[in-house]
Amino acid sequence: MEKTDTADYYEALQISSNAEPETIHRVYRMLAQRFHPDNKDTGNATQFRLVSEAYEVLSVAERRVRYDVVHQQRRQDRWRLVSKGAETENDFATEQVLRLTVLEVLYTQRRLDTNVPGIFTSDLERLTGRPREHLEFTVWYLIQKKFIQRGDNSLLVISADGVEHLEQNYQADIQTRRLRAKSE
Repeated sequence: MEKTDTADYYEALQISSNAEPETIHRVYRMLAQRFHPDNKDTGNATQFRLVSEAYEVLSVAERRVRYDVVHQQRRQDRWRLVSKGAETENDFATEQVLRLTVLEVLYTQRRLDTNVPGIFTSDLERLTGRPREHLEFTVWYLIQKKFIQRGDNSLLVISADGVEHLEQNYQADIQTRRLRAKSE
């Protein structure tokens, strides 16, 4: 269970933390089939490994109980971060930089892998260093502005409008980052 620090197995299987064993098995079979590397349309070896690992832990009662303790603690820690964030003043400049960073990540993914042009929220969380709860507003905003889209398989993908917005604002973002780095 070494990946429990980064992976949310319930999120990986897209199930509730109080899902029945039959539900876990049924959802696992469906996702494993979808992400299996031999599936030419939707195969994704990384996602397949994560889904398989999640199933190995959540399908065995003893392992699931141990995982649930860690999972619950992690959720409490995240909400503590969210509540602290709500206590501070809104930092609009930081949010704008985060939006451009998200667009930059999605832009790079689309250019590097045309077969899988998007990424999952959990990957975005890891790449930006922001917890999912802090990314929800950013993702919502970018979807509403039609700069990104959420695909049928939950992948976040940059749109043509998002590419244009990023390219128009990229230089200003670099300059802002440099100014902040010098002043810190």
